[in-house]
Amino acid sequence: MKYNLLGNTGLKVSELCLGTMTFGTRGGRFGAISGVDQAGADALVKRSLDAGINFIDTANVYTEGQSEEITGQALHNLGIRRDDVVLATKVRGKMGDGPNDAGLTRKHIMAQAEASLKRLKTDYIDLYQTHSFDPLTPWEETLRALDDLVRQGKVRYIGASNVAAWQLQKALDTSHYQHLEKYASLQAYYTLAGRELERELGPLLLAEKVGLMVWSPLAGGFLSGKYTRENEKGEGRRSNFDFPPVNKDRAFDILDKLRPMAEAKGSTVAALALAWLLHQPVVSTAIIGAKKMEQLDDNLTAVDVQFTPRS
Repeated sequence: MKYNLLGNTGLKVSELCLGTMTFGTRGGRFGAISGVDQAGADALVKRSLDAGINFIDTANVYTEGQSEEITGQALHNLGIRRDDVVLATKVRGKMGDGPNDAGLTRKHIMAQAEASLKRLKTDYIDLYQTHSFDPLTPWEETLRALDDLVRQGKVRYIGASNVAAWQLQKALDTSHYQHLEKYASLQAYYTLAGRELERELGPLLLAEKVGLMVWSPLAGGFLSGKYTRENEKGEGRRSNFDFPPVNKDRAFDILDKLRPMAEAKGSTVAALALAWLLHQPVVSTAIIGAKKMEQLDDNLTAVDVQFTPRS
């Protein structure tokens, strides 16, 4: 396992990050992806940490807060020293029925930061991320609230997620001119089956030294190797949660190339697709999630895949 600096910081994060969207049994919006109970989560977290992963990502909206609860409890159950783990979570989504129970307002951010700290059983969050763009709230309000959390010691670094290049640049400029904490990272979708990030976001991240955390690096499991043209939905997550959108004709062409390459390397299609991402200069870490131990074990082998140097 290699460790990369997260953006323009001195924080070292593992090249693979454990995503916990699968943790929890409450259902809700992420019910098709979740289902891992506490015992299962404990085992997945332990295996990840034993493999060298020091980075865990969750969000307040995953299984209505249960993912955070299970993640925090897993670290407690395993006796993990808090400072040995880089713990990330997110804020933005709807967490109640009231008109102010969503968004990136000061009110919602402050309330949800306290709620996340309680669920995670910790007194600080290493990376607190805005989960998506909020068109109703000025950047100054959002970033001032995040800056205050950093000054209070409740948050160490801040990150963004799911924003366009112009939105990220506006946020970075606001932080610069208002002397506020800057986004250290961005979570975004990037995969062999979806390379749109390379047009605008990728060059921006490199130029501004913002770290990239890749979510859904296997395109929602499409690049796991279990899908074929004859069986497009398979038996995995995409059978009832066909997301993120994929140009399937192009993706199957990619899979046709990956299969013989993976076989020649004694690897798997999933590990090879992950390894390609880990070799991209813009990528700080790729977020992997699993329901079963064999899925996690396969993903972990990506760090050992060797590429042939260009002649």
